[in-house]
Amino acid sequence: MMLRARDLGLPFSGQPGPFNAITDVAGVRVGFCTLTDPARAMRTGVTAIIPRPDRGTPQPVWAGHYSLNGNGEMTGTHWIDDAGYFLGPVCITNTHGVGAVHHGAVRWMIDTYADHFANHAWAMPVVGETYDGVLNDINALHVTSDHAIAALNAATGGPVAEGSTGGGNGMIAYEFKGGTGTSSRLVGPWTVGALVQANHGIRPWLTMLGRPLGQTMTEGRLLDRERGSIIVVIGTDAPLSGLALRQLAKRATIGIGRGGTPGGNSSGDIFLAFSTANPMLLPSPDQAILHKQELNIEHLDPLYLAAVEAVEEAVINALVAGEDVVAIKPAGLVVRAIDTEALRAAFA
Repeated sequence: MMLRARDLGLPFSGQPGPFNAITDVAGVRVGFCTLTDPARAMRTGVTAIIPRPDRGTPQPVWAGHYSLNGNGEMTGTHWIDDAGYFLGPVCITNTHGVGAVHHGAVRWMIDTYADHFANHAWAMPVVGETYDGVLNDINALHVTSDHAIAALNAATGGPVAEGSTGGGNGMIAYEFKGGTGTSSRLVGPWTVGALVQANHGIRPWLTMLGRPLGQTMTEGRLLDRERGSIIVVIGTDAPLSGLALRQLAKRATIGIGRGGTPGGNSSGDIFLAFSTANPMLLPSPDQAILHKQELNIEHLDPLYLAAVEAVEEAVINALVAGEDVVAIKPAGLVVRAIDTEALRAAFA
């Protein structure tokens, strides 16, 4: 059974959904392709998020994004800015795998939505990245388009594996083994879920639920300054506009900030928020008027808080799921898992 932060007695605020995961948002599926081969210095992968069951026809997913610090990549965001939506999946991988994963996601979309792409259609999937070059030979370009397709085909609802899974396989956070983490919050009739690929922060910054634990957990230090990144994906079934979703994505800044990071200069801290509400087919040129519901912005504060809490817990879940891993640069260095028993004692 996967150990999670709540199992250690950490007193998080808010009410999570049944899986405490982004998949608590109805219809959202998550899949992984995890690549590990120490003989080839390979520890990497692909994480895939499919926001809605499209049933063979792609449907817009209303969205917004925000960059706290732009030393990273997330494809498709220019169109999100202009249209307020995207089509297809979201994938996360390592920095040098973006092109291969984008290619694979396009192939998957062409195959999945064959009738749609029989016409003059184009694909623009969202692909984000963080750097795994300490634990993985990133220049070997281990990730291929087939790995992206495998992650997408593996996507399911229900519990989500954390830690060294998919794109999170080679990641380090606060100088502990990091990776994939997820959490959710219930807000009245709606759900807000977050999934992170945590590869950010240095140990002295590490804070959990207001406690500066990184200042006492000093063993196994690796870095003298920030060298990583974090991708955050927030999903909800609340009916939000593209503008409101951009505002929701901004709240990931506060969520990761609760963990202690100020968003270092070398960090790519890039956040996406999407809503599965208002399902509809692609707008037709023959449709002059589109009809959809939007939550009054005066009622967004509970959703903002839910996003902050879910992102904060998702990062901690990524750390709790970590395990000791030997680095390739410098060779032989061990990136330690966080001491979960010390965490348990800190909140006893």
